[in-house]
Amino acid sequence: MNDHSLSQDEIDNLLKGGSTKEDVSLTDMELDTIGEFFNISMGTAATTLSDLIGKRVVITTPRITAITLSQLQNEHPLPYVVVDVQYTEGLEGKNLLVINTHDAAVIVDLMMDGDGQHPNETLDEIALSAIGEAMNQMIGSGATSISVMLEKRVNISPPTVRVLNFAEDRLVIDEDGEEDEQLLNVVFSMYIEGLVESDMMQLIPISFAKQISGHLLAEVIGDDSRQEQQGDPQNHNPDDCVGNGSGEQFQHPTSLEETDERPSSDKLSMILDVPLEVFVELGRTQRTIGEVLNLGSGAIVELDKSANEPVDIFINGKAIAKGEIVAIGDNYGVRVTEILNSEERVKSL
Repeated sequence: MNDHSLSQDEIDNLLKGGSTKEDVSLTDMELDTIGEFFNISMGTAATTLSDLIGKRVVITTPRITAITLSQLQNEHPLPYVVVDVQYTEGLEGKNLLVINTHDAAVIVDLMMDGDGQHPNETLDEIALSAIGEAMNQMIGSGATSISVMLEKRVNISPPTVRVLNFAEDRLVIDEDGEEDEQLLNVVFSMYIEGLVESDMMQLIPISFAKQISGHLLAEVIGDDSRQEQQGDPQNHNPDDCVGNGSGEQFQHPTSLEETDERPSSDKLSMILDVPLEVFVELGRTQRTIGEVLNLGSGAIVELDKSANEPVDIFINGKAIAKGEIVAIGDNYGVRVTEILNSEERVKSL
């Protein structure tokens, strides 16, 4: 897929400037919560997919852009696998997961004990059934993570899978939707060890995006309100309140520096079992195409780090620590030498 990321000005213009049947205005906080929602969901989904295919899978932090269905079909005039995801409990709404047909074929081949090197890209009924089962498990595990975060049950119906040629077939999320209706396009980069390095898209109606951000922000505001109710009402300061546009007022969250106990500690304890992708980076380098083509067995590629320099430890694509490589039996390990404190780690995740 093409990496057609918009500038912040373009996003602001698309999200806030058009007149449509519904209010498409989204604040920076709403966009952040939507990004975090799908970051957590896809982080868990990557672990599930890795277990299914026996390969390391990394799905990166999403990039959010605004797009219409007609723009999408003009910019990506190729066949794609489209997965219809319907949230039925806890959240109610539909979104589409769009995957490159080659990537779907690789996943199917690995699920059927192939090596993924030469997958059959003619996705027949059996192949679509297999990719549907993979998506069901991936998105289902993501919904479980969201349930923990929202402290309520979140369910999806079994996803439906189809192959659409965007140059010829009409792509719809809602039968009542319009081709110029603005959507959020949440773009993830997906890496499957040694086989796949491409993007996949999640298309979300603005109304559903607002519902997601509303649930997450309500959790934050609810926690803060409960803390305020436990405080001294005589110390209430109206200047500490902000409005939500409906006449209601909410208290600013207490900063971590102003309290001896993290306000998110109770909520954090509820997500301690959510799996996260951990990887270690030895170093990086750049080579020309000619140098890469000349690589052969026994060639040595020099990295940008010295032998004594610590390696970087990443959690869900974000650097949180440094360490040194050690041997643990027949496996490699890493001994942590530097790490962010607990507060910084929570913020980074």
